[in-house]
Amino acid sequence: MTATSVFNFADETTASLVLLAQQDNREAFGELVERYESMVIAVGLKRLGDYNEAQELAQEVFVRAMQRLHQLHEPAAFGGWLRQITVRMAINRMVRRPPTIATQPSTMEATCLQENSPLDALLASERVSQVHSGLSRLGSMDRDTLEAFYLRGQSLIQMSDQFDAPVGTIKRRLHVARKRLAAELETLQVA
Repeated sequence: MTATSVFNFADETTASLVLLAQQDNREAFGELVERYESMVIAVGLKRLGDYNEAQELAQEVFVRAMQRLHQLHEPAAFGGWLRQITVRMAINRMVRRPPTIATQPSTMEATCLQENSPLDALLASERVSQVHSGLSRLGSMDRDTLEAFYLRGQSLIQMSDQFDAPVGTIKRRLHVARKRLAAELETLQVA
């Protein structure tokens, strides 16, 4: 039997496990990991706010602790010493990681630039061409009314002055002209 298999590490104090681990006893260090892993993860979770990241941190903390265990002069202070390593490494991790910004998907969609494909440009150009063709097929009063409102951006009052007609009449002309243009566009699509 080897010397390590004689020990029942579950019954050992933390101080005795640290002393054994400082003498390169891997099983003793494994028992320390089992005892303190949940504490390290809890501290990491509190600092980082992410369970998976806290688990990764715990692995790094125990590797660091194993590398520096010889620096611990008071074996009974292992828990506090390990906690300090965890806090420092969590702070370092937080400082080094890029900030995460939570946003709603609708906000992302609204702020993301969407480049138009050549097909989109072609379709838009075709629609403009169809509207101009439809306008040319309208009577002059309908065409002039739509062009003044939609293309030149005139207000109803400006159009009222230009056409020497009341605002109510201009509204009716716009309504009728839009319906006639829609009918013309339908016939152009069918043809």
